[in-house]
Amino acid sequence: MITIRPAQARGTANFGWLDSRHTFSFGEYYDPNQIGFADLRVINEDKVAPGQGFNTHGHKDMEIISYVLEGALEHKDSIGTGSVIRPGDVQRMSAGTGIRHSEFNASKTEPVHFLQIWILPEQNGIAPGYEQKTFTAAEKRGQLRLVGSRDGRDGSITIHQNVDFYAAALQQGESVSYTLAPGRVAWLQVARGSVQVNDQTLTAGDGAAVDQESLIKLQATAAGSEVLLFDMVA
Repeated sequence: MITIRPAQARGTANFGWLDSRHTFSFGEYYDPNQIGFADLRVINEDKVAPGQGFNTHGHKDMEIISYVLEGALEHKDSIGTGSVIRPGDVQRMSAGTGIRHSEFNASKTEPVHFLQIWILPEQNGIAPGYEQKTFTAAEKRGQLRLVGSRDGRDGSITIHQNVDFYAAALQQGESVSYTLAPGRVAWLQVARGSVQVNDQTLTAGDGAAVDQESLIKLQATAAGSEVLLFDMVA
């Protein structure tokens, strides 16, 4: 079964400097029917104005992943990490026992567009941590590239949860397939473009819960399509 979460049904928050779309309940947006899927708790699509950003604030017991689509995101945290995240980079911050951080648009002239993803950790109280890796467009072209996993295999970032996180960049007509093992579910998020998922079409901003399906077939129906896939315990 594939259940689509349409882009236009998402929660919204617009503060002028920040335009955000919430796939699941977040902040002032609450929908009891949309509080996450499996261990996936948050997918926010954020656009931050030049020179603006999130002032220092705290998190605890959450795996927080940033996936930049356009622009550059500057990160600083209380464990001494400072970095700039650009398209192709995947950043994981483990909040664990507690971490404080800030995120700002690194540019004074161009907006930054990114996905903020929260995943529940397999246990609370771990030591806070940070990891960032780059995955080129060529690595994701025409295939599902593993970018995050529990064991960090194939050069992926390490996520403290039993989840495999993939990204694919597809040109129009290109297709990939993915097999879900028994007892596993998947969430698909279209970052840009549009794709045919089995017999349904998803466009940019759409998400889909995949349950009780053994095979997922993805085919791009627009040039420059990009899709994320999260394989999780049901």
